[in-house]
Formats: sequence, structure tokens, C-alpha cells
Amino acid sequence: MLTLIILAALVALIAFGLPVAVALGLTAVGFYVLQGDFRILAMLPQRMFSATTGFTLLAIPFFILAGNLMNTGGITERIFKFADACVGHIRGGLGQVNVLASLLFSGMSGAAVADAAGLGQVELKAMKDKGYDPEFSAAITAASSTIGPVFPPSIPFVLYSSITGVSVAKLFLAGVIPGILMAVALMAAVWVMAHLHKMPRRDFIDWRGIWSGFRDSALSLLTPVIIIFGIFGGVFTPTEAGVAASAYALFLSMVVYREITVSDLPRILWETLQHTIRVMFVIAAAGFFGWLLVHQRIPNHLVQSMLGLADTPMAVLAIVVVVLLILGMFLEGIAVIVLTVPLFLPVVTQLGIDPIQFGVIMILCSMVGLLTPPVGMVLFAVSSIANLSVGRLSRALLPYLAGLFFVLLIVIFIPAVSTWLPDLLMGGGL
Repeated sequence: MLTLIILAALVALIAFGLPVAVALGLTAVGFYVLQGDFRILAMLPQRMFSATTGFTLLAIPFFILAGNLMNTGGITERIFKFADACVGHIRGGLGQVNVLASLLFSGMSGAAVADAAGLGQVELKAMKDKGYDPEFSAAITAASSTIGPVFPPSIPFVLYSSITGVSVAKLFLAGVIPGILMAVALMAAVWVMAHLHKMPRRDFIDWRGIWSGFRDSALSLLTPVIIIFGIFGGVFTPTEAGVAASAYALFLSMVVYREITVSDLPRILWETLQHTIRVMFVIAAAGFFGWLLVHQRIPNHLVQSMLGLADTPMAVLAIVVVVLLILGMFLEGIAVIVLTVPLFLPVVTQLGIDPIQFGVIMILCSMVGLLTPPVGMVLFAVSSIANLSVGRLSRALLPYLAGLFFVLLIVIFIPAVSTWLPDLLMGGGL
């Protein structure tokens, strides 16, 4: 009963339009005020502070900065041109280019909104110039941007690791195959839609043209290579990888491509600071709310309740996934992670479900949430950029949501899709 009261209070505050961070904090504070337990309230600053001071979380602002530098410094445009040279000749070619470019960009920024806001503008302009339907262009731009937080590096995986203690490197590896499957599913959906609506295609660019596109973008494409091989070669930690990505993006943008000047840096740093503060505020408030959950033994009660509803791991996982998808319709991905991981992780681990597999499932669910109204951040970002109503964009997204949901089912029913690569390269354990 106590669990329902706390969660109902949280949902009510969010429904009234309060920011998620404020709603989390007020729910916890209100509970202890009503209980008269002011001794616990005195721990509020400490709990909020400690929730944001993990070394792993330092990666978040640096990956955000790397994404902003790439979007401003000409890196995204070069990635798009190379992707166009590779797959632009397929029917609905710029839709295919859109997906491939997002897959390449995701190996650098780790954030869906960075992809949608930066690379998305390049993609939408190119598709508009070629006469593509605005709804199709906006829908595939929004859907492909969700690859970023799954394919390494990934800001949500960094956050999941900070909460659970699961290795960031293993989580990054776990996202490789699902991220590629997402790209394949979206490209298949584009192929079907392109043939149904007889979309344009261009002639095949010869290998010389592909080589030229690769040569122009080669230094940009080195970014994920530096990140991945640096981590698994023991050169730096996943947190330090964010610093390396930012430094390399800054070097390319200012020294090699010369598309960023010193005068541009204050604006880029300010945008990075704003985004980081929004994320960290949610994490800080969730730190105190998480303390409330633990203090009231709510995860233990939830484990017992869910085991009473279903007695098999797959049935429990199905319930968890449904809850995550519903929450994703109302909360942003970061909020879903910080709110539900402390609740659901004890349930799934008790049933023998690998925390690494569950991490991939959780991120995939939150990516679907980014594309669904009423609070899908990517949905609103692309809607604004494309000057298209949320309703029209939501309808156009349905084929691509079906593809992403199919990948989610694969990860649920075939654990090896997410666990095989980390087990192969890094062995068992967390």
C-alpha cells in the first residue's frame, strides 16, 4: 500500500506539469515531512550530492561536449556525405543514408537528442532538397537517432553503470549487436516504405566516389575507433574516453577542418553546461528518492508482489517491459532509468536475468519512449526542426517503431544478442 501511495504521489506531481527532478524531490521530502522524520530530511543535501559524484558520471558532460563539437565543427556533414556515397543509390536512398549516418555518429556522441538536433538538421535539409516527403524524412530522422544511446559509447549506459555497478565497458560491448540490429531493422523499414511509395533513387556512385567520401571523413570516423580501442586496450577508462572524444573532436574542428573558432567555444560550452545540468539535476533528485525507496524497503515489497503475479523469468520480464514502455510515454529516458533501475534490478537479478541484458532492454525501452507522445524528447525535437505537428510525425513513425520493437523482442528472447560479445572479450562477471 505504501508503495502505491508513493508512486501515485510521484505520478500526480508529474501530471500537474512539474519537472521530473522536482517531482522526485518533492515526493521524497513530502513523505518524510508527513512522517515527521526530520532526521532523514537532514540527509537530503548529502544524498543529492553523493548521487552526482561518481567517477563514472564524469563521462556524461564530456560525451555531451563531444556531440556539440561534432555538430558545430563540420564532422557530422562529412559523416553524412560518406554515408550517402555508400548507400544513397538504394531506393529511398537518403532514408538509408539517414540510418547509416546515425549509426556512424552514434559511435561518437552517445546521445539521441544530439543526433536528432545536429545530424538531423543536415539530414532533413538534404532530404527536403531532393523532394522527399516531409513526414517520411522527419520520421526516419527521429527513429535513427535512437541508435546513439544503444551503440557505444552511450550516455544512458554510463548512468546505468553508475547505479548498478555493472562494468561500463561490458555495457558498451553489449550495445554493439543490438545497435547494428536497430540500424538493419530501420533500413529494412525504409526499403519497404520506399517501394510502397516509389521514392526516388540515384545512380550508383563508383568506387572512386566512395573512396573520396571515405577520405574526406576518415579522420571523423576515427573517433569511435579511438574510443573503443582505447577502452579495451587499457589506454583509458570509459570516463576518460569521454575526455579523449572531446579533445579529438576539438582538434578536428579547430585545427584540421577550421570550422570552429575560439569565439565559438563559449556558446558550445554553455550549451553543454545547460544539458549537463538538466541531466545531473534529475540524477541528484533521484538519489534522494532512491534513498526513500531503500529506506522503506519498497524494492523488497515489489519483488514479492511481482513474483506473486508471475512465476517465470520471462513473464516477470514482460511485466517490467510493459511498465517501462508506459513510463517512457510520460518520462524522458534518463528519468526512467534513475527511477526504475533501483526498483526492478532486484527483481530481475533474483530471477537469474543477466543485469547486462536487462540494461540493454531498459535502454531500448527508453529509446521507444523518446519517440512516443506525450513527452518524447526526440519526437518534439525533430517536430520542431522539421516544422511538422507531433501528431503527423507520430503516425509516420509507426513502421519504424515496429522495427525497433522487433529488435527489443530479439534482445528479450535471445540473451546472447546482448551478452555474447562482452562475455567473449571480457569474460564472465560484472
